[in-house]
Amino acid sequence: MEKIILNKVAEITVLFWIMKIIATTLGETLGDYIAQTLALGYTLGILITLIFFVVVLVIQLYAKKYIPLYFWLVIIATTTLGTEISDFMDRSLGLGYTYGSLILFTGLLAILLIWYSNYKNLQVYPIFEKKKELFFWTAVLFSNSLGTAFGDYLGDVAGLSYLQGALITASIIAVVILLHYFTKLNQIFLFWIAFVFTRPFGATFGDFLTKPRDNGGMDLGTLPASLISIVLISILIYISHKKHHQKMMKESL
Repeated sequence: MEKIILNKVAEITVLFWIMKIIATTLGETLGDYIAQTLALGYTLGILITLIFFVVVLVIQLYAKKYIPLYFWLVIIATTTLGTEISDFMDRSLGLGYTYGSLILFTGLLAILLIWYSNYKNLQVYPIFEKKKELFFWTAVLFSNSLGTAFGDYLGDVAGLSYLQGALITASIIAVVILLHYFTKLNQIFLFWIAFVFTRPFGATFGDFLTKPRDNGGMDLGTLPASLISIVLISILIYISHKKHHQKMMKESL
């Protein structure tokens, strides 16, 4: 009997983007909680989040089909690890947000070019093949790290408040949505623009929730903000699971 290979990634819907934004917010607040609130530092923070990333990525790669919990745990892991990588480059290595962003942007372009040279497309849904899925997750990690660096760039270099940074990145995402619906621009190109910019939106919004009021934040603290995001993403993962199950049931009829 012929082996059936099932899709491994989430369908790109409105729910996907809502979950991506919450996951990126969680990645920012949780990454800051590990490195700053617990005072473990960025090097140890990278080690902890890297272990988490590798574990959930292996589980995702060896799953036979798309399972929302596995998929979104990897997304959360990339956003958290991306926070630590970006902060380590910018602060511990002293590269600064400008050079850090340029390095990560170059890395993202490189992996997308390698992906394209292998498959002649950058299609993100559906994905069946494990090698292509590895390209996808590598690009996701680079884009989330880049988004963190760019979000910090808006605040620390451009001098914007956290709320202003969130509004600017939200405006860019809104423009991409309009381009998606009202132009014939390449949809995969628009996807990656939106994917990158949802990360600084989540990063700046996460900073807005956690930073002191004197710095333009709400001063909720990294742990409470992380717990709120965990509750929200858990609810949405459950909703995503129910929707995916219902879709599979309809397709099987």
